[in-house]
Amino acid sequence: MSNNALKRDKPKTIGEAINRVAGVSWVDLGNEQHMMGIRQPNSTNAVYQYLEDGIPIRPLGVFNHNSLNELNLAGADHVEVVKGAASSLYGSNAVGGAVNFITAPSSPTPEASIGFRNEAVNGFQRVDTTASNTWGDFGVRFSHYSSRRSADNWQHYSNGNKDSATLRSDYALNASSLIHAVLSYNNLDSATPGSLNPSDYHSNPGKSSNTFSWRKDKSTRLSVAWEGETLNNGLTTATLFGRQNDHGQLPNYTYSNCTATTGAATCVGTLNNNHVSSLGFDLKHQQDFSWLSSRLIAGLYYDRSPNSYKSDNLTVTRSAANIYTSYVLNPARLVGVRNYKADITNTALFAQWELSPLNKVRVVAGGRLDSINYNFSNFLVPAGTALGSATNRNYGALSESRSFARFSPKIGSTYALSDSASVYANISQGFTPPEVSALYGKAVTPDLKPATYDSYEMGLRTAYFDGALKLDATLYRLDGHDTIVSFTPYIGTVAQASTNVNAGQTRSSGLELNLAWKEGAVDARLGASLASHRYVTYLATQNGAVNYSGKEISSAPDTLTAEIGYQPVKDVRVALEMVKQSSYWMNDLNTVRYDGHTLFNLRGNYKFTGGWEAWLQGRNLTNQLYSDSASSSYNGTAAYSAAGNDKYNSGSPRSLMLGLNYAFNGKK
Repeated sequence: MSNNALKRDKPKTIGEAINRVAGVSWVDLGNEQHMMGIRQPNSTNAVYQYLEDGIPIRPLGVFNHNSLNELNLAGADHVEVVKGAASSLYGSNAVGGAVNFITAPSSPTPEASIGFRNEAVNGFQRVDTTASNTWGDFGVRFSHYSSRRSADNWQHYSNGNKDSATLRSDYALNASSLIHAVLSYNNLDSATPGSLNPSDYHSNPGKSSNTFSWRKDKSTRLSVAWEGETLNNGLTTATLFGRQNDHGQLPNYTYSNCTATTGAATCVGTLNNNHVSSLGFDLKHQQDFSWLSSRLIAGLYYDRSPNSYKSDNLTVTRSAANIYTSYVLNPARLVGVRNYKADITNTALFAQWELSPLNKVRVVAGGRLDSINYNFSNFLVPAGTALGSATNRNYGALSESRSFARFSPKIGSTYALSDSASVYANISQGFTPPEVSALYGKAVTPDLKPATYDSYEMGLRTAYFDGALKLDATLYRLDGHDTIVSFTPYIGTVAQASTNVNAGQTRSSGLELNLAWKEGAVDARLGASLASHRYVTYLATQNGAVNYSGKEISSAPDTLTAEIGYQPVKDVRVALEMVKQSSYWMNDLNTVRYDGHTLFNLRGNYKFTGGWEAWLQGRNLTNQLYSDSASSSYNGTAAYSAAGNDKYNSGSPRSLMLGLNYAFNGKK
């Protein structure tokens, strides 16, 4: 999303900024919590890389599907989305794609702004502030927003706060080199209402059975980058970075072992905290050559990130009305508790060569070698370790050190059909190492290896009517090998505890279409994705009772977003947007289906003289009942019960957001 579009459309969430890109599906789970789907089904899987100024916001091994809430969209100049396997430059996890947030630089002259927005139905308010200037060779920009969602809104127990701030400084050392530093802080404190059964979803979509579950995310990042011309036609960038991520939660999705199926009961729950601190550097050099108009990009990446995790068990009380009302720590229950540290070290070498062997042909070839090491220390008594007369304890895995390494290649080419049209094709490979939680989350460490993904794409970019209409169409296929999935082994006829294994083979293929039109007072855009996501192989239980081979993967809708805008005069614009999500399977057995939905949104902006701007955003204009995420746990091994198996996350009803901004610009 460009800087102009960010300023004009003022997205409420990061999803509103990137969902307009065909093939991108940011799934709203409330208060900036989310799942993602980029050339993959919507999921919590570690198949994406999220970056700020080209530096990953989290280290390998501790991916979190919600981690885009650790970014400050108000501090971004623009957002880049790379689709398909991009591990050759961005590293592992960049399988479905990568999202890179480029921070806004210092302004050459004084500027400042303050904005306020209010959305009554959602109980949502937000304040944005920015200030920037440059004095000689030194410039600073401060960007911030604070959002508050009160408990007084359409959805029970869904209040939440977020504070985000970005401070960037830019210093020109001389005519050919500069330093810029970025300090980013984000703090999210959110209640978590949870999902609903079908009856509650249709009759009372704002209901929540929870009264105390929560999620708290704090992140601080500092990067200092030096950029300069070290060789003739050569640019070197050296970046030092540090991170602090603290993720704590009392998750309602872990409530289990209730003493009754419905009504008053006591259940088991968990309380956990996951902390990561990082130090690293990224060294990159770009060298241009006159020979075949070629360019070499090469570099070295190093990241050391100690990761600590601790969980405790809870006793949770549920009322006769099926409302979870209270909890207490349960120190007597030791099964499933965890207390460990994993020192994560990631070292990578990468290079990419671009050249033009023919006048209209551009070729790129490159690769990246990643090495990842986990040095795991269990601070509790591991499973199978004797303690007095007790054996076979269930306090986690044995301490160990484990390493993974993988080379990710890429080759691609672009052919210019004309000055305004080109075709392109790329073949690349991505990979995802096992996450720390996948290896050490249970009592026994599974023997896992990285999952790999082969990516193939070809496309067309062209423009018509003197550039008024722009088209970007892509066909792609993404084949997953050794995908890490849950597997239930058997001893005889007795099912054992599930474990993670490299037993899944997947195939995703589809067509992505982006159209943009701008002529006179009218602008329009369309982004559409038609895709198929299937398990080629996935035997979920050793006895064959659950076999998803050949099935479509759940939560994989086709998507379409379209908008038409009209600007009758220079400082006024109105736009109508349509967001369509097709029906999709709610379970991997392909027996329960969500019907899909179509939403209509409205935007309007009016800029007054003197730097004032008023704007409005209407969402879900037809007040449609819809679910941001729908799933079913039914796998065919027992009788199907919609009330017991199916879950829906209610989407927001019709709402209207009003905003007022004031901007000062000291341009002379």
